[in-house]
Amino acid sequence: MNNTLKISAMALALLAFTSCKQGTASENTVAELTVSPEAPTEVLIGNVITKKEQDAMSPDDVMKSLIDGNARFMKNNLTSRNYSEQVTNSATGQFPEAVILSCLDSRIPVENVFDKGIGDLFVARVAGNFVNEDMLGSMEFACKVSGSKLILVLGHNNCGAINAAVDDVKLGNITPMLQKIKPAVAMVEYKGDRTSSNSEFVAMACESNVENTIAKIRKDSPILKEMEDNGEIKIVGAVYSLETGKVEWLE
Repeated sequence: MNNTLKISAMALALLAFTSCKQGTASENTVAELTVSPEAPTEVLIGNVITKKEQDAMSPDDVMKSLIDGNARFMKNNLTSRNYSEQVTNSATGQFPEAVILSCLDSRIPVENVFDKGIGDLFVARVAGNFVNEDMLGSMEFACKVSGSKLILVLGHNNCGAINAAVDDVKLGNITPMLQKIKPAVAMVEYKGDRTSSNSEFVAMACESNVENTIAKIRKDSPILKEMEDNGEIKIVGAVYSLETGKVEWLE
């Protein structure tokens, strides 16, 4: 037997010895690496909301859907979706259940926060989640024309726009933008430190801004106000936690 054959024989013997010694552990390793052809495959959701489904929803149904979706988001249990199929299925029309006005902040992935897919939500974003004529027009389109049942104004803690408004920051077009937020800051009744270094005051200013935005929607959009009065839609507010991902709904 030449040297090569001797080495091969020794290697085979060593492998056999090791396999026998490991026993169940080796079998488990093999099992972990083997994919059974009968293993169930994950079901991906490819359907999108239809007009019939949207019509059947009440504002309360939509709000519950968002609350449940946020609970799944916090547990990292998002719905598995076939986005390519949803793109195809939504190409001919859209019937979102809600319109959400969120801050510009990149740490708030709105659709994921509520476990929603393509065609489920209208999302409007601006630093400080305030409304102007453009935002109101977009909301009127979402609700009056496209049938959405809920408007959610979504603020968040430690908001840069709120901090800037509190501290009266002056910088380019940010200066006039902050004028949309400052009235909400001024409304906060607080006798302590009214600067961004006071997290308690900033949190109060954040909630005040959400509430002020809701009030402006009702005041400046007779269309949306009438729809809310008739029970066709709800206009609500909430604050998102950057630390936990939880959405706290305001009364």
